[in-house]
Amino acid sequence: MWPLGIGLTSWNYLWRTTPLTRSEAAGTSDGDAPPELPEGIAQTEWQGPEAGVGPLFHRAYRVRISGARCTGDALMTRITADLNVAAPTQLARFFKVYGERGTVAVGDEFVVRMPGPWDGPVRVVERTPTSFRFITLEGHLEAGQIEFRAAADGEELTFSIESWARSADWLSNLLYHRLRMAKEVQLHMWTSFLENVVTLAGGRRCGRMEIETRRVDGELVAQL
Repeated sequence: MWPLGIGLTSWNYLWRTTPLTRSEAAGTSDGDAPPELPEGIAQTEWQGPEAGVGPLFHRAYRVRISGARCTGDALMTRITADLNVAAPTQLARFFKVYGERGTVAVGDEFVVRMPGPWDGPVRVVERTPTSFRFITLEGHLEAGQIEFRAAADGEELTFSIESWARSADWLSNLLYHRLRMAKEVQLHMWTSFLENVVTLAGGRRCGRMEIETRRVDGELVAQL
């Protein structure tokens, strides 16, 4: 996928037509702190924000789905049977390296292959009928957590992807925070994931996709 994948990603990004609502604001050490990890996860077992560099970015990507032909838990069951049915595989592909195939369970590990000279090893630390959460492992370009969640919203479904992470090293911070290249690729990847989720649900997107970014800078990062 590298370097051809970067060219394909850039081309697809330039021709996006999905309407988006984007916002970015300063975050706080309280409201934008990552969720607590379940008991039994040692700090040395994962690549947490304290191991990263630069600001912490709390990002949420959301889509509302009307006319869905399934419930939130049925949708999540279908996605977790094979994450690549929702993943934009020209941008990112999930390879399971530990755990039973055909499901997502606590302790499972995946490597996310992405265009560029890096991969994204992750581990599942939480699984509910309508959600699952990853932590990043050593070698990931980010240090933090990401959660995928489906929720009923009246007669609609809301599917969201929410992350709390810092760049893992100075190069990732340069590409993500300073040059914003990796930041835009990430946005393209996860909004493409949401588009595929809408199709899997058998419904249609209701309104614009929403992308909210909150940045926690400086000394506030140490208070997380």
